[in-house]
Amino acid sequence: MVVLGIESSCDETAAAIVKDGKEILSNVVATQIPFHEVYKGVVPEIASRKHAEWILPVVRQCLEEAKLSFEDIDAIASTNRPGLMGSLLVGLTFGKTLAWALGKPFYAVNHMQGHMYAAHLVNDIQYPYIGLLVSGGHSIIARVTGFDEFEILGTTIDDSVGEAFDKVAKFYDLGYPGGVIIDRLSKEGDPKAYSFPMPKMDKGEHRYDVSFSGLKTAVIHQSEMFLNKGYEKSVANIAASFQETACRTLVSRLLRAVEDTGLTTVVAGGGVAANSRLRAMLSEHKELNCIFPPLKLCGDNGAMIAGVAYHFLSRGETSPLNTTACARIPQFKRGLANLEAFGRR
Repeated sequence: MVVLGIESSCDETAAAIVKDGKEILSNVVATQIPFHEVYKGVVPEIASRKHAEWILPVVRQCLEEAKLSFEDIDAIASTNRPGLMGSLLVGLTFGKTLAWALGKPFYAVNHMQGHMYAAHLVNDIQYPYIGLLVSGGHSIIARVTGFDEFEILGTTIDDSVGEAFDKVAKFYDLGYPGGVIIDRLSKEGDPKAYSFPMPKMDKGEHRYDVSFSGLKTAVIHQSEMFLNKGYEKSVANIAASFQETACRTLVSRLLRAVEDTGLTTVVAGGGVAANSRLRAMLSEHKELNCIFPPLKLCGDNGAMIAGVAYHFLSRGETSPLNTTACARIPQFKRGLANLEAFGRR
């Protein structure tokens, strides 16, 4: 079964064609970075306008690269949550309209489910496992028992890790996107130069949660007071120390989840899963089977959306054509009661 997946939740206009949930026949991503970098962040109005301008050419290129026609597609899927409302509506409306015109099944897919599925496109992964979902909008640690079954163990109580990267980069005028630039700059600095604080949520229901607002404040407004003796105050050292602390915060909570659940397979997803230090830090734990998506599948892409939709298609499910977009998903709660947050309708 061949599925066309469309992703437009933020500032990437993306489409992909995936066969049987695994084989990527084409994967096209049109980036809007040049249009947003002058503002050091995504401008929602610009993003939605570019999606409207680019989505048809991107889908056509996708078909051309796969050497297929619209008639060869068995189903169509679009991201419908969470994300920028205007951006979501462009891809969702296009996908629903195309499905209606072609008489094909349609699937609305949660963006976060897509990120968690990305590693499955190139790996045979057995459930259950511990999922680490880290992006510009979310920081989630979950016990994953199926492609659409998530037991939320922990999340951020304030900023997401990707948001912290972007805000630090913006303050120091490093450029956009901040995560990529800080990762690159960190290689020129010493991660031991600054002793930035880590959250102290060690007990109770927050033992798996992360927090980045305090770290962000320390890096932006109080960096000098955390400078260790004998080290130079430099942006490279700040970047390296900040990245080290952010990654250690994530890994410390992740290891707690591994210890408490007994699950030793860890699957990462989301834009921050491309961070070189996070990958290296997790790889240092030889007792874990750490699986990352390829770098090209860490960011927003249509392949992950098509892959998730294939499994709904296999179960005989469809999304109604009156499905709408949702900018946010419900506030995360721990446990299985939160599965509704990853729903499609």
